[in-house]
Amino acid sequence: MEFKDTITTEAELRAILGEPDPTVARKGRPRFDQFSRQFVERSPFCVIASRNAVGQMDASPKGDPAGFALVLDDTTLALPDRLGNRIGDTFTNILESPEVAVIFLVPQKGDTLRVNGRAQIVRDADLLERMAHKGKVPNLAIVVSVETMYFHCAKCMIRSSLWKPEGWPDISDLPSLGTVLKTQLDWDIEQEKLDGLIEESYRDRLY
Repeated sequence: MEFKDTITTEAELRAILGEPDPTVARKGRPRFDQFSRQFVERSPFCVIASRNAVGQMDASPKGDPAGFALVLDDTTLALPDRLGNRIGDTFTNILESPEVAVIFLVPQKGDTLRVNGRAQIVRDADLLERMAHKGKVPNLAIVVSVETMYFHCAKCMIRSSLWKPEGWPDISDLPSLGTVLKTQLDWDIEQEKLDGLIEESYRDRLY
């Protein structure tokens, strides 16, 4: 699509947004403190964004019981890898471009924590063993050397009603993942069988 009125310079952008409050503009921190550590410890879900060498982006959700992400020291964060589709977009991106961004959510909490840094893929046995769950040790971990982090206000959560069931949309007409995959990939497999395989993977292949 082509649009008639677009913003192409920061000066144009600032004319609309205005300038940030100087106090807010310097909210970034180069290391974990007691507040950010506590937030990571309580978070069961995050999204990690990465890009490859030509700039193609990927955002991958990660979830486990609260505390699955480890703050190893004041500037180091570790995320375990769990069973998935084996495509490994985040990993291949890190091999090409180590810059990543992570956003942590805590259920019922409006604030979020954003962490930016440089990542590497780690297999140190002692670290992986610390991340074991239900007796399963991950094969890999993503370790992020933190460059900046900051808390993001709750306005987006308030507007979205993310934690308020009364504000949730009706999803009764949304198709199952099996329906989407069968249609998009033109899989030659019965719908009921495909849905069953997906449910089986949710039941038996989480770790």
